[in-house]
Formats: sequence, C-alpha cells, structure tokens
Amino acid sequence: MHTVIIILVFLCTYLGMAAGRLPHLQIDRTGIALLGVIVLLTTQTVTLDQLGANIDVSTLVLLFALMIISAQFASAGFFELAVEWIMRRADSPTMLLALTVVVGGGLSALLANELVVLTMAPLIIVGAQARALDPRPYVIALGGAANAGSAATLIGSPPNILIGQLGELSFRLFLQAGLVPALLGLGSVFAVTWFLWRDRFEAPVPEGGIAEVPRHPHDRAQTWKGLAGMVLLLMLFATPLPRELGGLLIAAALLTNRRFTNRIMISAVDWPLLLLFVCLFAVSGSLADSGIPFSIVSWLQERGMMPDNMLVLAPMSLLMSNTIGNTPATILLLQIWPNPPHGPLYAIAVMNSLAANLTLLGSLATLIAIERAEALGVRLTFTEYARASVPYTLISMLFAMIWLVGTGWVSWLPGGAVPGP
Repeated sequence: MHTVIIILVFLCTYLGMAAGRLPHLQIDRTGIALLGVIVLLTTQTVTLDQLGANIDVSTLVLLFALMIISAQFASAGFFELAVEWIMRRADSPTMLLALTVVVGGGLSALLANELVVLTMAPLIIVGAQARALDPRPYVIALGGAANAGSAATLIGSPPNILIGQLGELSFRLFLQAGLVPALLGLGSVFAVTWFLWRDRFEAPVPEGGIAEVPRHPHDRAQTWKGLAGMVLLLMLFATPLPRELGGLLIAAALLTNRRFTNRIMISAVDWPLLLLFVCLFAVSGSLADSGIPFSIVSWLQERGMMPDNMLVLAPMSLLMSNTIGNTPATILLLQIWPNPPHGPLYAIAVMNSLAANLTLLGSLATLIAIERAEALGVRLTFTEYARASVPYTLISMLFAMIWLVGTGWVSWLPGGAVPGP
C-alpha cells in the first residue's frame, strides 16, 4: 500500500507540474508539490527523516547564496542602470532589441535569471512605450535571452545549479560546453524576433499614459561590492572549497551591509522556488527509494533509450521542459538515474536551458516576463509568444546539438563513440 501511495502522489504531483495549477484553485506548482509531501507524511508512507535524506542541501545552499548575490545587484539599482544604458545607446528599434538580448542574456549567465527578468522587464516595457514602440517583441526577446544566456554557465539557472552540484561538474568545462551554444542561442533569439517584428515595431502610446514602475536608486559603492563578490565567487569555484560554502561566504559578506537591511536582501530570495526544490526532492526521492525507477532505467539502458545520446536527449529536453518544467524535469531525472556519465550531464544542462524557450510553460523566467508585462497592460498570448519562440528554440537547439556532438560531449546515437571534450 505504501508503494501505491508513493506512485499515486508522484503521478499527481508531476501531472500538477504539467498543468501548472489545480483546476478552480489558486494553487501553483510549489503548492502542488507541497501537497504531495503532506500526503506522504500524513499517510505515514514515509517519515521526515526519510524525506530529509532525499533533499540535497548543498544545492539549496548554493541556490540561496546566488539569490543573495543577485539581490545585492537589484538593491543597488544595477538593473536600472543597465536598462538606462540600453536606452541611451539604442538609437533604433533594432538596436534596442539587440541590446535587450545581449544585456539580458549576459546577466542571466551569472545572476539568477528569474530576478533579471523580474527587474528588467517592467523597465524595458516602459522604455519602449516612451518611444512609441510595441513592447511585446522586447518582452519575448528578454524571456528568450534569459534562458539562452543561462545555458552558458553552471550558475545560470536553478536546473544548471542542480546538475552541477549533484554531478560535481567543473565550472570551466561547463563554460566550454555551454558558451558557444548560448551565444548562438542569443543570436537566434534576436534574428527570429527581429524578422517577425521588423515591420511593426511602432505602436501608439497607451491610453492613460505610460505606467510608473518602482525603481531602485543607483548606489555605485554597493554595485562595486556586488561585482567584487561575483568575481571572488568565480575565483573560489577554481579552488577545492565546495561551491556552496564559497557561495555562503560571499552571501555573508554581502549581508554584512550598512546600506541595506538584511530584511531587504532576504526578502528578494525566491523562497517559493526553494520550497519547490525541497518538495520535489522529497517526492521524486521517495519514488527512487521504492526501487521502481531503477527497474525502468535498467530496461531503458538495455535498449539504448537513456539520454546519454542526442537522439534521446534532444526530444526529451523539449518534451519534459515544456510539460512539467525544466526544474521539476531535472530533479526527476537526477533522482532516478544513478551515476550518469559526466559528458551527457553537461549536454543535458545546456539543452534543457535552450529547450525551456519553446513555450510559456518551459521556465519560470519566461512566465515572469509574461506576467510582468500583463501587469502593465501588455498582453502576450500563448500563440504570439510561440510564433517567435518555437523557431528560435529549434534553431538554437540544432546549433547546440551540432556543437555538443562535434566537440565530444555526447554521441548522436546510442552506443556511439564519444571521444571526450
């Protein structure tokens, strides 16, 4: 009976991840995962100790530390400064689109891409409206750039952080695997969005005027402090010190602040995302403890159907990232796949980041961009977004496939020779 309950909770939880919410209720993915954990505990199917054993604390600690670092930049007005720089140098709609992609993607490679989009999207929208431009292509481009840019590094997105921690991947090698696909992905986002919107950038100023959005005044000293912390963190990644401890040291230094209170910094942390990680670790870990996934994995391995080759990896990334979401998909995969090879792990992280661009459901960063736009009266439908996102996602993934196979991270077919990066 315990096994049956675990299977039912797992299936209901991940179906909820795919749906995004429960019908007629204001319960999102985090709430659904939390309900799954509560059912497991209240039915005494698992104990708190058993659930706790399935939670990778090092991943949560590093994710928290990176959120604090991102909060430092947000509180210092760095993102406002970045958007002001874009607006000063963008002398045409095309240049504004290009700079939105470059800056949004570049920042998302090193900072929490959700916070990048959360902060930049309203500012980009207001800036576009002030120039009598339709803000929709810039919202599409910013969301796409956030995911494509995050493919470049081990800390670009929560799934990348998870894969890097559980797989003990090298920051330097990840950069070798992901930088070129990320740059080509950013180029695809710009080229496709520009092509589709090139003749209709202009739009009337909305009735009632341009909305006012909250802005953080720029603090140069605090910006330099954040930059110093980020540089030091990257240096610590090259040492034997565990990444999560290095991140905590930098977070502690930033929290020791005379300008911002701890409450301001800590309130910027995405606590629902951390809770989602905890709950999904618990639910998928409970399924793994039952032994059922390993029988399935063995069956798949015997038939060459594991994602250690591009024939399986690419469609799996597209399907899972755009149904249950790239974060739940990554947690599930790593919980049920024992001892995956390093090469495919690098490739999975890169491909998942790019695949998350396909639809509005692929990543939290995309959803945030759309929600922030809607709050300012700019509505993007699923079809309008997909008209641009589907082609630039498929193009960027094709580039990434060629790069990852050509440089030896994975093979095209099951059992193919992999020379190694």
